[in-house]
Amino acid sequence: MPVDIGTSSSDDTLEDSLSQPEHRTGIIEAWLNKAGVRLNGDRSWDIRVHNPKLVSRVRRERSLGLGESYMEHWWDCQELDELFFRLLLKEQNHESLTTGQHIMNWIVSHVLNQQSRNRAFQVGERHYDTGNELFERMLDPHMQYSCGYWKKAEDLAQAQENKLDLICRKLQLEPGQTLLDIGCGWGGLARYAAENYGVEVTGLTISKEQQQLAQERCKGLPVTILLQDYRSLIGKFDRLVSVGMFEHVGLKNYQTYMKQSHRLLNKNGLFLLHTIGTNMTHCDTDPWIQKYIFPNGKIPSQTQMTHAMEGFWVMEDWQNLGPDYDKTLMAWHDNFVQQWPDLRKHYPEKHYDEMFFRMWRYYLLQCAGAFRARALQLWQLVLRPQGAALERYDAPR
Repeated sequence: MPVDIGTSSSDDTLEDSLSQPEHRTGIIEAWLNKAGVRLNGDRSWDIRVHNPKLVSRVRRERSLGLGESYMEHWWDCQELDELFFRLLLKEQNHESLTTGQHIMNWIVSHVLNQQSRNRAFQVGERHYDTGNELFERMLDPHMQYSCGYWKKAEDLAQAQENKLDLICRKLQLEPGQTLLDIGCGWGGLARYAAENYGVEVTGLTISKEQQQLAQERCKGLPVTILLQDYRSLIGKFDRLVSVGMFEHVGLKNYQTYMKQSHRLLNKNGLFLLHTIGTNMTHCDTDPWIQKYIFPNGKIPSQTQMTHAMEGFWVMEDWQNLGPDYDKTLMAWHDNFVQQWPDLRKHYPEKHYDEMFFRMWRYYLLQCAGAFRARALQLWQLVLRPQGAALERYDAPR
């Protein structure tokens, strides 16, 4: 049964200790009510509290405390995606971060390079190397860990195949061309392009687990999978593609990324960039996502991207597939929950415990709610090198 969150605790912050518990709870409840959410309510998106210290912890630790307390079973919600949809629809200006957190995030983004070459492999080790067995069960047959294209699709497999074909058509791939896939994942796009469009593909990944499985899945095809940071690659390619990787580049490296991509592409080539984006320009990254899911990540805004492109790229097309990511994430979540008993049973060495289960559900459903609220977008950009010959480009849809 839920408990009364108004109970005081000895480890409250000074700010909390100066307020009566009833007043403290009332402020939180008033804020939630504006988003259509109740504490200990009976609707599927209401928060059911199990630990009386929840309010104090969330006030003190903000989004990090909210996520960690869920992982530790301090609270529950039947439909986390609907909860976050309502919260993010109300609050899309990062009020949940304190001023101090904003300042620290600005320093980290502008002064420190969280995505330096020495740190570039951290996200691979901590997230993508979680285990191929997890992603094989959660994803589609092409193992696409990015937004599907749900136009004329009835299930996840078709949505992801639609996405792969859309990318290949936007790139105007032809037999004999060379394609560089920056952030190739498990090689799904590389295999699809090689099999269906007759191109030679070089894929880059920073995950050992991804490289191993991608090499197995692309065996016998003109596909090379390299465990390498994009900044160290030398060569020239007819086409470039990057799907779900720009989110790991980091603000301090945006221009470096655009310059290096320009350097790697032949003069009359095309570059398709597929990335999550945010509506507002800021330097913040959700602390919980940063700690538990994507270390050193940063979601770009339109302004940040176009500023980095100046002097390198001509914009040919910009398509928003944001609503399709909600469906994709919910499909991943359903697969994850369905396959969870099998994962726990057959892979005890992976430490797939109850906290991991709650962490992964929180991650998938929080993101689904964010896309549903249009707080996050999914963009596909088609770019041509600046200075290339004039040519009409008609983007397929």
